This record gives sequence, structure tokens and C-alpha cells, in this order.
Amino acid sequence: MNPEDLAKEKHLKIIVKPNASVTKITAVDEARNALRVDVAAPADKNKANKEVIKFFSKLLKKKVSIAHGLKSKEKILRVGG
Repeated sequence: MNPEDLAKEKHLKIIVKPNASVTKITAVDEARNALRVDVAAPADKNKANKEVIKFFSKLLKKKVSIAHGLKSKEKILRVGG
């Protein structure tokens, strides 16, 4: 999936792996219909969630929020408001 395709989606399912060296999309999980994302922030005190929002907002050039999964590795992102 490229950023242009992702930007067309209203919701994105992601699976987060915190404490990585750099924030990046590592794979597409076809079985779960989700993106696997390494996050360069710990899962402590909402830091990984903030990093996910910052990363996808910059990548898609749209407002991004977490719709579901604030305390889970599996999250649903709302794209565009």
C-alpha cells in the first residue's frame, strides 16, 4: 500500500510494535487486513499513541486520530477528521 491509497481510506487498522529504533510501516498483514507498524516510542504514558498519530498525519497529510484501541497493540485509525 502506498500513501496515496492509504489517504483514500476513512479507517485504517494497524498493529503496533513499540520501542523500535525508527517509526515505519514494516508489513501488510493480509490475514488481519492491517498494517504492521514499528513505533519509536514506548507504550508508556500514551507516547506510542502520540507517535502513531504524528507519523500517519505527516504521511497522509490529513488529520488522524485513534478511533479504537488506545490501550491495545491493534488500533483503528480514523483518517480525515
